[in-house]
Amino acid sequence: MIEAVTFDFWETLLGERPAHIRGLHVDGWLRELAGAGSPRDRAAVEAAFEASWEVFERRWVENRGQYSCADATTFMCEHLEVQHDDDMHAQLVDVFRQVGESVELQRAPGIAECLGTLRAAGIRVGIVCDAGMTGGAILRGQLERRGILEAFEAWSFSDESGWFKPAPEAFLPTLRALGVKDPSKAAHVGDNRRTDVAGALGMGMLAVRYTGFRDAPADGGPEAPIVLDDHRDLPAALGI
Repeated sequence: MIEAVTFDFWETLLGERPAHIRGLHVDGWLRELAGAGSPRDRAAVEAAFEASWEVFERRWVENRGQYSCADATTFMCEHLEVQHDDDMHAQLVDVFRQVGESVELQRAPGIAECLGTLRAAGIRVGIVCDAGMTGGAILRGQLERRGILEAFEAWSFSDESGWFKPAPEAFLPTLRALGVKDPSKAAHVGDNRRTDVAGALGMGMLAVRYTGFRDAPADGGPEAPIVLDDHRDLPAALGI
């Protein structure tokens, strides 16, 4: 019997085209750099973002600690050979916050109905999320504005926990807060085989891969025993 369900955030609860978010980040940096008297062309800033994201992805895959917006800003300023003081550094870091708060993310179809069904059945619900350049506080704000944050009783975002999936330490804070003593009585829903599916299976949880935003290509991780493209199908798939 399933007692609790945890959800990934990106491409599971909310989604957006990564290229669109990257474009907004680049726009913000171009504006701040020009205002500070250190203009750079768009291609150079895009290249700096790409190089920085490669650093983040290595940290993500190897689970070697977090790579914050401040870290990314320092790296990209060096990449762009931009001389910056503390105030300019803070303004560039703040671009990530501005974009994270203002970008229009799409709520997954059927997620509100799914969460309502789970909660009505007494299932406890949480979030386990690998955050990139948008931290947990901002992502919770996105969920609140889309009317579904209140459904979640607990969460663990990597910028706050210090751990990425598939590490058990990424899941444990949420499971403990939900009162889950036996992970086999919990399910995790996410889009990524390497992080979500492998992490859930490694914990002894039931893994569910969600393909409603994208059917992610195989990335070296196992397939989930349940694959669905509509959250409204989840309760029945879990026997609820």
